[in-house]
Amino acid sequence: MFGPVIDELIDALRCLPGVGPKSAQRMALHLLDKDPRAAGRLSTAIEQAVERVGRCQLCRMLTEATECEICANQRRQPDLLCVLETPADLFAIEQSGSYRGRYFVLFGHLSPIDGIGPEAIGIDQLLQRLVDEDIKELILATNLTVEGEATAHYIGSHAQALGVGVSRIAHGVPLGGELEYVDGGTLSHAFSSRTLL
Repeated sequence: MFGPVIDELIDALRCLPGVGPKSAQRMALHLLDKDPRAAGRLSTAIEQAVERVGRCQLCRMLTEATECEICANQRRQPDLLCVLETPADLFAIEQSGSYRGRYFVLFGHLSPIDGIGPEAIGIDQLLQRLVDEDIKELILATNLTVEGEATAHYIGSHAQALGVGVSRIAHGVPLGGELEYVDGGTLSHAFSSRTLL
């Protein structure tokens, strides 16, 4: 409609969550017409991020280093490990200020229908950490969805077989809710009210 370059930009912006055709068109036209300097900055930032950002070798969180800042922080409790589905969940928990342990980010959940098994979300790496490190408690903080619950159950049963204490965050988080959308007070309560499985 606008030409191949502009149409490609609009189509590319649609990959963002919650961005439909009209929103993508508004963003593209704004960047090109109203703020070309910001468009250049955005382009450079995305290119650099794609080139430089990888995953932490311990927790799989997005980072520019081989080990993320949380894993490298000696003041974090090394015997507490919290399992999450997404980096957004980690940010939500960190903002609550209620947790001082370490993390493991799955980047998804088990979904046999979609062909997503344990190896696709790093569960083998997680279980190896439980063998290699002195983890006293594994906190399962997957989302309270059917898939999140199934993932928590799978990980929990394997962790218990290794002799690791397992807890699930309390249900102050609404059923069907996703952690990145839960307020800090609710997350804080969920962590302080967790129970052993």
